[in-house]
Amino acid sequence: MNIQLDHHIWPMERDILFRPARMKYVRKLIKSNECVFCLSAKGKISLKTLCVYQTKHSQIVLNKYPYNSGHILVLPLNHVGSVFEFSDEAYLDLQRTLRLAMQAVNDIYQPAGFNIGMNHGATAGAGIPDHLHYHIVPRWHGDLNFFPLIAETKLVIESIDISYKRYQKYFKKIASTQKQRGKV
Repeated sequence: MNIQLDHHIWPMERDILFRPARMKYVRKLIKSNECVFCLSAKGKISLKTLCVYQTKHSQIVLNKYPYNSGHILVLPLNHVGSVFEFSDEAYLDLQRTLRLAMQAVNDIYQPAGFNIGMNHGATAGAGIPDHLHYHIVPRWHGDLNFFPLIAETKLVIESIDISYKRYQKYFKKIASTQKQRGKV
């Protein structure tokens, strides 16, 4: 659908991206009785769960609504809402998995930088405050424009299934190497 703008008022015509299905997420209309991260942890590594890698205590999943191509999450398998609830073993595993995830993003996407963060608690902005998770967002020079700020919509140039295939290939290789070394 092409929208014609009045050139006297809007001298620069722009393409418009319509994504009405995104409104449900933006307005928080999609609600589930069960934690989406726990559902992912119970499932297998698959595109359906968006999980690309699991350890004894942690998992790496694609963000269903990425801020950039390659945006992934690192989170514990258990439903934990505070870093103070972790055993030392689970906390160290989560941190190792975070570093591995960063390496994967770096190797696959070669970003110029990263945004890495966790919003700890609802007041801090956590969308799912009862299940901790780190965001790893690859960044490139000039990748942010006004669109996410004004329209609450981000244009991501790679689909989830393509991102999933790229990560799946990477982590299969990692798992194979770990198996050969007897680490699994």
